[in-house]
Amino acid sequence: MTFDELKKMVEKDVVIDDTELDRESMRTPQLHNKYLSLYHDMKLIKRKYETEYRILRKRKWEYYSGKMSEEEMRELGWEPFQQRVLRQDIEMFLESDMDLIKIRGRIEYQQEKCEYLEGIVKSFSSRQWTIRNAIEWRKFTHGIN
Repeated sequence: MTFDELKKMVEKDVVIDDTELDRESMRTPQLHNKYLSLYHDMKLIKRKYETEYRILRKRKWEYYSGKMSEEEMRELGWEPFQQRVLRQDIEMFLESDMDLIKIRGRIEYQQEKCEYLEGIVKSFSSRQWTIRNAIEWRKFTHGIN
């Protein structure tokens, strides 16, 4: 699910129909659960990406440090690395490796979705208060105690 798809879904679900506050109140736990489930799914995807990153980073370290066998390189479809890299320079190669950069980008994108969903879950937690306040305001404006 893209961030745009997620935002469109939230835009639709966050609206409170003030003509049917009772139904909106009953809908709140369902919406909370929907977004809490999505939040947990997104966190699991992020953890998967982080694991992929750690595995690939180790392999790239072996590649740049010259510790990877030619057989392993062939299996991964990588060309032998021709340069000799000093130990203190390996980090620079790892930080600029495009495969690692792509996975880090996916992790960061997933992190943003997780943070957004966390905020949405918190807003649905307080939704009952918003509905209650609307009901109380109606009572007050109509002179009902």
